[in-house]
Amino acid sequence: MAKTLLCCPIMVDEPALALRDAAQARASGADLVEYRIDRLFNGEGDDEGQEAVLRLVADSPLPCIVTCRSSDEGGEYDGDDSARVSLIEALGTAEHPPKYIDFEAAAYERSANLRQKVNLAIEHEHQVRDVSTGLILSAHDFHSRPANLFALLASMRSHDAAKVIKLAFRARSIRDNLEIFDILRERDRPTIVLGMGEHGLMSRVLAPKFGGFLTFASLSEQGGTAPGQPTIAELRGRYRFDAITESTKVYGVIGDPVAHSISPDVHNAGFELVGHDAVYLPLRIDAGWEPFKATLLSLRAYEALDFRGASVTIPHKENLLRVAIEQAAAGEKWEISPVAFGAGAANTLAVRDDGTRFVDNTDALALKSLLREALPDGLEGVPIVVLGAGGVARGACAALLEEGARVTVCNRTTERAERLRDELREKLADAPGSIEVGAWDNRHALGAQAWINGTSIGMSGGGAEGESPLDFDRIQTTEDAVVLDTVYAPRRTPLLARAEEMGLRTIDGVSVFVRQAIAQSVLWTGDSESLSGLHALFTRVSEEVLASET
Repeated sequence: MAKTLLCCPIMVDEPALALRDAAQARASGADLVEYRIDRLFNGEGDDEGQEAVLRLVADSPLPCIVTCRSSDEGGEYDGDDSARVSLIEALGTAEHPPKYIDFEAAAYERSANLRQKVNLAIEHEHQVRDVSTGLILSAHDFHSRPANLFALLASMRSHDAAKVIKLAFRARSIRDNLEIFDILRERDRPTIVLGMGEHGLMSRVLAPKFGGFLTFASLSEQGGTAPGQPTIAELRGRYRFDAITESTKVYGVIGDPVAHSISPDVHNAGFELVGHDAVYLPLRIDAGWEPFKATLLSLRAYEALDFRGASVTIPHKENLLRVAIEQAAAGEKWEISPVAFGAGAANTLAVRDDGTRFVDNTDALALKSLLREALPDGLEGVPIVVLGAGGVARGACAALLEEGARVTVCNRTTERAERLRDELREKLADAPGSIEVGAWDNRHALGAQAWINGTSIGMSGGGAEGESPLDFDRIQTTEDAVVLDTVYAPRRTPLLARAEEMGLRTIDGVSVFVRQAIAQSVLWTGDSESLSGLHALFTRVSEEVLASET
């Protein structure tokens, strides 16, 4: 399988700046550049613009694609097609021609006369002129998947003069990527198919796995020419694009939202450390049972993807457990860890080599192990307050009950806390611990030895950023109490800062995140020999990413 090229798109305002960016793209690892000349060339009679384009191509430090994108397909050129075709003729017959010309299929098919003129300037089987530029025949939909997608594809494939076929449309969901991969696998020539927007990132990163001709990556977040376009640094660094092959396994973080998750940085670095041929992606699935179930089962059923596991976060932790229970009841090969079943929520899916899907709650395991270290005399009989009643809180309560702790759960919606209590009492009836519900307004008077914040209060970018779920002027607690915050951004939350001022011991969200991420990595890779290396790596990467975002 030929190497998938990395192309850096450059919107050209000033040729000198475009050449500077092209040189930077080459230094960053790009294989070619696309010059978007929509703003440089104005159409009929713009001889100066045409000369500027020709000089730009001649001076390019990398092989290039020249694109004058019509406003009909998301570009800024609103001149005549005949003027664009004249420019194509000049480029194709120039002393220093571009590697490719990108021209829209809609314009190419609109006029036999224009099509003939384009064909005179490009390399193809029946060409009689000495030209070397290839034609990229393209179609774009910035709003959704084209209703006539396969008819459009068939029409484009009917043109033998097209060296490369390109389709780009806004992905509506993660599942649209699977259709994109089908098109790539069934290609009849070099083909580019990309999903735009957040849902389409998978198609861009996994282009090498499915034989895509190229993928686009910008120099900076501001330099992208299409929604959802990653930067070269993200593609080659965060996602290890150069290492992706047909055999690469796929993992991801599932939630809504997931765009700012640090998990891809951490787990991709971990895969590299232990030599695991895999890539980890953000996979946003809209809130709701049906979208989650349909997408998760589709990913696993698509054998060519080799989807081997996922981290699952808000709001889908309970949905993951529900899928596992439902599929196991139907006779499928699913296994559920006792702590995940007891918690009623799971955050980890691992697909074993025999096809068994194993779900676990590594949040619970991490919380339990960190509290054990902080309270070496054990957790039996220790009064612990858990704030919140979501997936993290569920896992914490289940793990603590199994350790014999006296748990009180406080949530702003009391009914949800009571439902959590009742479910855990039923599922973990034999656990040595106890669980009660405390009133949110009375949480400071509970006299706990350990406090766990399982809410999003204090999280950067959240609705309660800068706030603390506890008022330490009112709190009743022991001098050796431990305060644990599951929020990791910022690392030193208002809750932890105030607890430290009170002289209490603290455990931050990064420590929780790292501990649970290591457990996930071991489940996925089978490598339990590199725990110390993973701990140091995951901590460093987490701190670096969080610091850069700050």
